Amino acid sequence: MNESMLEAYLFPISYAFLTFPIAALLCAVPFLIVQYRKYGYFNKFRGFLLYLFLLYMMNAVYLVLLPLPASRHNAPMDVASVMQWMPLNFIQDILKETKVVWGVPSTYTHLLKERAFLQVVFNVLLVVPFGMFLRYYARASWVACLAASFGLSLFFEVTQVTGIYGFYDHPYRLFDVDDLLMNTLGGMMGLVLADWMKNHLPRLDRLDEKVDLSQKRVSYTRRAIAFGIDAAVILPIIGVLTVINVRGAYFFAVILYYIVLPYMMQGQTLGKWVVRVQIRGAGEHLKLKEVIVRNGLLYVVWGGFHALFITVNVTGSNVLLAMYALGILLLDAVVFLHVLLCLIHRDRKLLHEAKSGTRLAIVENKPVDKAD
Repeated sequence: MNESMLEAYLFPISYAFLTFPIAALLCAVPFLIVQYRKYGYFNKFRGFLLYLFLLYMMNAVYLVLLPLPASRHNAPMDVASVMQWMPLNFIQDILKETKVVWGVPSTYTHLLKERAFLQVVFNVLLVVPFGMFLRYYARASWVACLAASFGLSLFFEVTQVTGIYGFYDHPYRLFDVDDLLMNTLGGMMGLVLADWMKNHLPRLDRLDEKVDLSQKRVSYTRRAIAFGIDAAVILPIIGVLTVINVRGAYFFAVILYYIVLPYMMQGQTLGKWVVRVQIRGAGEHLKLKEVIVRNGLLYVVWGGFHALFITVNVTGSNVLLAMYALGILLLDAVVFLHVLLCLIHRDRKLLHEAKSGTRLAIVENKPVDKAD
């Protein structure tokens, strides 16, 4: 492979690795939610596969699209047509460029240095990991893999030939039917390769056989996601109630959402439902008193101090405001230290759970009744 061609591949790959941490961070919450919803917990091996697939897809997209034109107002390509519709035209290109003497096997190694041949190999290999993932992780059939591989390749080709859907004035890559064929072939090779390797990889359908969800702790990451989703729901409601001048808007909304709703919905708010957890009390059924103490301490008392700060900020004196702000800072510092200690000592309970006698538990999937 010549130096310029190697650089053309290394340039987009380096950008994919540089931007991967950002993409991984953005995808973390969706990945976790999907795992919580489907399996009830986060399995590290599944997570590794998902992030590996994300890294692969970023590399594939960057390899196909980069480098981009220097300007949106790019010049048209110097070609008769941006569409190449003749199947297997790459064979003619290879024969035209090759230095191989077909009767002399020792010259066959020249193919490894020729652009036309290497371009075909690249198009095949580009989609092999995609086919492997579909077969191994998604357990896709060969028909589904064929359709998905073709669809991915078509997406690549259309994106290029439309100048990223009109972002650029002119296409900067050709639409080549051979690319569709070779990409799809690569996806199917990936499927076959995954079948061949399956005996050497963990069985995904057996990862959860020995997992007892009733004994698994609800992680603080999971709690934080539920908290964030609930905040995204309740804050706009509080904002609207405040705008229409409902007195005590914060406390009214919080009591309904964090006390009445969980009591009626078996210990769940929307956020807890999304991540498949629920509040459980000392008995078989959650009591209203348990919810009041638990969420009252957390949202009415602690959250209430922060909500009232806005009122103090509007009507209070500067001295009172400074004292109130200092009090909130001290309270938050104590809460932070308490949570930190609970993170370090896993047997230590959070204050609102200890005082209410409640805990968070993972919601089990209800078994499907089978007909006799």
